[in-house]
Amino acid sequence: MNAVVVTGLGVVAPNGLSTEEYWNATLAARSGIGRITRFEPERYPATLAGEIRGFEPAAHLPGRLVPQTDHSTRLSLVAADEAVRDAGLDTGQLPEYGVGVVTANSAGGFEFGHQELDNLWRKGPEYVSAYQSFAWFYAVNTGQISIRHGLRGSSGVLVADEAGGLDALAQARRLLRRDLDAVLTGAVDGSLCPWGWIAQTSTGQLSTAEDPALAYRPFDERAAGFVPGEGGAILVVEDEAKARARHAPRIHGRILGHAATFDPRPGTVPADDASALTRAVELALADAGAVPDDIDAVFADAAGVPHLDRAEAAALGAVFGARELPVAVPKTLTGRLCAGAGPLDVATALLALRDGVLPPAAHTQPSPRYGLRVVVGRPLELRLRAVLVVARGLGGFNSAMVVGASH
Repeated sequence: MNAVVVTGLGVVAPNGLSTEEYWNATLAARSGIGRITRFEPERYPATLAGEIRGFEPAAHLPGRLVPQTDHSTRLSLVAADEAVRDAGLDTGQLPEYGVGVVTANSAGGFEFGHQELDNLWRKGPEYVSAYQSFAWFYAVNTGQISIRHGLRGSSGVLVADEAGGLDALAQARRLLRRDLDAVLTGAVDGSLCPWGWIAQTSTGQLSTAEDPALAYRPFDERAAGFVPGEGGAILVVEDEAKARARHAPRIHGRILGHAATFDPRPGTVPADDASALTRAVELALADAGAVPDDIDAVFADAAGVPHLDRAEAAALGAVFGARELPVAVPKTLTGRLCAGAGPLDVATALLALRDGVLPPAAHTQPSPRYGLRVVVGRPLELRLRAVLVVARGLGGFNSAMVVGASH
């Protein structure tokens, strides 16, 4: 099996509606977090989110698609379009069943579903859109991407909250081993509507601060929850030999290793137990054929919830020891994007590998007690060969991925 390489990137994020726009904003520490505008949040305990503002679907997609799709699906299609263009992927020149789609999701088309339920309640069943039958579904982004680009290879969807985005990339990697030519994979997620907001606030993990500068502060003594967001990244992954044979315009980097684990049953271990997350990191390194010294930086999950931050710091300490490994937390600029978080971190890691620079975290003042060298203030320039991306999902999901440079 040849290396699995990333040949295309497509990013939609609260601080940038394309890969380079996002990357420039992230290096400049420009935040996309603010008060929710899509609905009036005053009655809810949390009022801040990472919204993608100013997005006009008609400027990016055919008019017929707009009434059929949820807001998050439209964003997913835009990210997929950019990834396909970036990869120079002409699907018509590949075998009919040679390209698949694997995405992750946590909410499906919640906003679409909420609107149609509102129509049902206020107006009656004859006012409910026929598209409700699929626009709400977790697999809708996979389906719409495959239809738009005529992709008929093996496909799927994973649902594991933030960890699911990395798991989707890993599943794409497995499908390439079954002789697919390429897979579009990753996640664009978010449920910034009243229905989705109730679900998220019910976890008790959202920050109730009203000032974006005081809200999401992972690894900080004052951490008191996180800010949700919307967006993510879609990637084109290919077998390296096939990518080179078709003269792919660029190779952004390599997916070297992955592992996923589950936390022990609640109540059987302390809330900040790090054993399962530690195991995920160790297994990902083993899958990559790497040792801890091979890793040059970490893109942290960074929950912003004290006991979860303690567990992540303990896991990284258990694997990397006393090394002052740089830790990047670019999601402090976007909020936590549910399933979209992991793929966006992978895309960011690939850009960091390309340019030899780690983006800074915003708002947080990391506490020494965590023992982490979190990059804050300004970008950190350094030579990067391989980085670790960590993601954790509500309910005990853990995922870790090793990403390497293109050369």
